[in-house]
Amino acid sequence: MNEEPELSWEQIQQAADRIIFAHRGEHLKDVEILVLQSSWEGLTYEAMAGAHFLAVSYLRGDVGPTLWQKLSDALGETLTKKNFKNALKRAAQRQLSFSSVVHSTIATSNTSSSNASAISNPTPTGFTPPFPEGSVPLDSPLYLEREGIDQLCDDMITRSGALLRIKAPKQMGKTSLITRILAHGKVNQYKTVYIDLKSVERSIISNLDKFLRWLCVIVGRQLELENCLKDYWDTEILGSNDNCTVYFEEYLLAEIDCPLVLALDSVDRLFAYSEVVEDVLGMLRSWHEKGKTTHRWRQLRLVLAHSTESYIPLDINQSPFNAGVPIELLEFNAEQIFNLAKIYHLDWSHSQIEALMAMVGGHPHLISLALYAIATERLTLAQLLSEAPTETGIYQAHLYQQIQTLKQVPLLADALKKVVLSPEPVTLDSLQIYKLHSMGLVLQQNTQVILRCQLYREYFRRVL
Repeated sequence: MNEEPELSWEQIQQAADRIIFAHRGEHLKDVEILVLQSSWEGLTYEAMAGAHFLAVSYLRGDVGPTLWQKLSDALGETLTKKNFKNALKRAAQRQLSFSSVVHSTIATSNTSSSNASAISNPTPTGFTPPFPEGSVPLDSPLYLEREGIDQLCDDMITRSGALLRIKAPKQMGKTSLITRILAHGKVNQYKTVYIDLKSVERSIISNLDKFLRWLCVIVGRQLELENCLKDYWDTEILGSNDNCTVYFEEYLLAEIDCPLVLALDSVDRLFAYSEVVEDVLGMLRSWHEKGKTTHRWRQLRLVLAHSTESYIPLDINQSPFNAGVPIELLEFNAEQIFNLAKIYHLDWSHSQIEALMAMVGGHPHLISLALYAIATERLTLAQLLSEAPTETGIYQAHLYQQIQTLKQVPLLADALKKVVLSPEPVTLDSLQIYKLHSMGLVLQQNTQVILRCQLYREYFRRVL
């Protein structure tokens, strides 16, 4: 029989940390590592406390139970200080076995390939990446942290009355980042509410009073609170904004009596309704300002995600878009794409990355589609690039969706045609810039735009 190699403490710690991070989106804390290692070595809580000058009650009553629960949730079995060793050993062995398969597969591929720039690495046994659509799940290894941004968001959301403004076109990772912000809030025992305004019916979002009532009800439901609008909504004296503010202050925030992270995604859905957008955004700005001086409003942390704010001419003192902390999600750079390719188990050279970026830039969704296709369909990079701007390529559905949107607005299609045909930045009106930018088709350079990538230039030059 083949005996399994003895595992070092470092391997056990790495395995535990990876398991926790995959399940919860957080790493082990220093004190949790201390308890884990000491327990691995067979020490009692009393011995740990004495060796590290900590309270026994803190380790036994707080850190320990929390740690064992995290591991239990992540591994799907009940673990305690007495029985956790074998479970962690099995998890570490699985990770080592998987890593061995990956390295073996890549080595075999590199040996048998005489042209690494043209042939992708086969998908290793046991690795089936999900098709890249929608936001990246919290436990997915395919999520790439933007340098400094994820940590900044985690830090800011713990501050009283915080306002985070996440700005990027669609499919750039806004919702994936929000998911991790909310997870961090839950770790801190905050209440969290996520609302995607794309899902709101037009009859509701186009009417201020209906929309604010809807907002109050949806937030209340996610907080598992009873609908008490009839007790707080005073239509005879107060306006809709005041009624909504009172409902939050005197009921929702009062009932939970703890920090609340309220994330509003696709805020630019409001932009089309001039009779609604100014009042709603002005109200959100006022809530943020109240958080600087009022105890109850300090509980609220706002997260707003939108594509661009330049289209909305709001009073500088009312707009939430010049308050709080701006977070702009940029395209992936070459190093990030290299790291993502490794997660897909593709041993790519920098020349391959440059070739892909020459076609699609660093657009996260387009990059992910390419890596997925090569990792799972055994396409060569050369095949992918030659077919990319055609109806038979991997971007067929993406490009079809874009052209269908443009066909519904001929003036917008004409505006994009100007950009496609021009080698220089093009001046468009603010509405056209907003719509093309939110679709992810153009990049802004002050008051002008350029096409986002070569894929769009080749495709739209032909079909427009």
